[in-house]
Amino acid sequence: MSAQDRRALTRRAFLGVAAGTGLAGAGWALGAALLPAEAAGETLTSAVRLPRPYTVPLPIPPVARPVEPGRYELTQRAARVEIIPGTTTEVWGFDGVFPGPTLELRRGSRTTVRVRNELPVPTSTHLHGGVTPDDSDGYPTDLVVAEGRTFQPSGGMHGHGHHDPAVWTFHSGAKDYVYPVEQRAATLWYHDHRMDFTAPQVWRGLAGFAIVRDDEEDALPLPKGERDIPLFICDRAFAEDGSFRYPSLDPTLLERPGVEDAYMEGVQGDVILVNGAPWPVLEVGTARYRLRLLNGSNARRYRLELTGGARFVQIGSDQGLLAEPVEHTALTIVPGERFDVVVDFSGFSPGTEITMVNTLGESPQTRAVMRFRVTSRVRDDSRVPPRLAELPPADRAAAVTVRTFDFRRTRHDSGDMWTINGEPYTPGRPIAEVRLGTTEVWRFTSDFHHPVHVHLAHFQVLGRGTRGPEATDAGLKDTVDVRPYEIVDVLVRFDGYRGRYMFHCHNLEHEDMAMMADFRIV
Repeated sequence: MSAQDRRALTRRAFLGVAAGTGLAGAGWALGAALLPAEAAGETLTSAVRLPRPYTVPLPIPPVARPVEPGRYELTQRAARVEIIPGTTTEVWGFDGVFPGPTLELRRGSRTTVRVRNELPVPTSTHLHGGVTPDDSDGYPTDLVVAEGRTFQPSGGMHGHGHHDPAVWTFHSGAKDYVYPVEQRAATLWYHDHRMDFTAPQVWRGLAGFAIVRDDEEDALPLPKGERDIPLFICDRAFAEDGSFRYPSLDPTLLERPGVEDAYMEGVQGDVILVNGAPWPVLEVGTARYRLRLLNGSNARRYRLELTGGARFVQIGSDQGLLAEPVEHTALTIVPGERFDVVVDFSGFSPGTEITMVNTLGESPQTRAVMRFRVTSRVRDDSRVPPRLAELPPADRAAAVTVRTFDFRRTRHDSGDMWTINGEPYTPGRPIAEVRLGTTEVWRFTSDFHHPVHVHLAHFQVLGRGTRGPEATDAGLKDTVDVRPYEIVDVLVRFDGYRGRYMFHCHNLEHEDMAMMADFRIV
């Protein structure tokens, strides 16, 4: 099927055919063609000469250094870095690097992060998965503007409520984000969250890891130190001069939001980056390694597999350790989602190469992710214990109410947009009011692939349609894969703080095109 034919066939029509023929539940072998039901966006093609896969060493993001105990300072600035060998790319990075410096946080240690903006555009920084007061959550209209610059908000993607001055807050030069870190150990991340422009600003580099540690996890004999490795997986496309390609309607990102019509479903690149390097290689010993997998893509979904018979042993989800480990031959990971896994290389001889592949890739380039090269025999005293943590039971009966939120593309007077319950996002207008300390069932329904992310609150997946949760749904989460014409029930616990929070689709193009909603905790 050509790209033109694929666009002509609507998602709804294809899914109806697939359901009728049994294709909807089929699995795809490595190298199989990507069917429209699995596509999450349109792919940009790079014009620059690309390196051969598995020739660039895997970089590890630098660890941020506190300026004093409990206090960090990060500067958002432009910098030129070598991503594609032989050329340079301008990134907008925290401290000028992509991914940004990793924040090492400790449970119970209140942390303040001052974010200074030296970019030509406003920013708002969200700690994804963080339990933070609402004024430090990275609300999309709570903006930091570079010192000496002024900013006049536009009417927004569709002009809904964006002109109301009451919803906008501006900080000149910098802002202090306060993180109490009263939450369990987990792999979090931080990224830009500016109204209408999150997608292009994250695409240019405004994202990084934040890792919470605690005594409970430290006491386990899991891989540590150099064998505890964060992997920021994302896709990008590059112009002939090495710059990032992105189909913005306004490349300055100052006035007109949105992307060209062909990319409304989401923007995908044809180069897979891990920690900012194209298809890198990591040398490993014959030992267990903890890999903190993050899908930092705007729209691309991955189904990750390992060659050579290697397996993923999942030990953690978005919000920390599972109750017990779960072994997987494949992991589907959607934008914003994280999996903590252990991979055991002890059974492989030096010289063996194990490749991490993406079986949802639509081309050889996007099916390749990274490679592990076993180089030496080493001693390893780590192990994965049969019990990892105590988690609360997923008790549906504890819910005080059930709410349904429908994620769908709808047509309004101003054009097509991505909406929740048929309405585009209006800042400051909550569509739900919940009580602090209570539990609710939230039911997500959809017409497309929508990775749903809830700020502040954490949840457990109760089921998908008439089925229970899948093996990859285990643990406490803040982001869940909601697939086309699927019903997903989650049990949400509202602990932390009162105030204004939000939930949205983490396909960043969908988010920018109004697929967000506020809720208020009282």
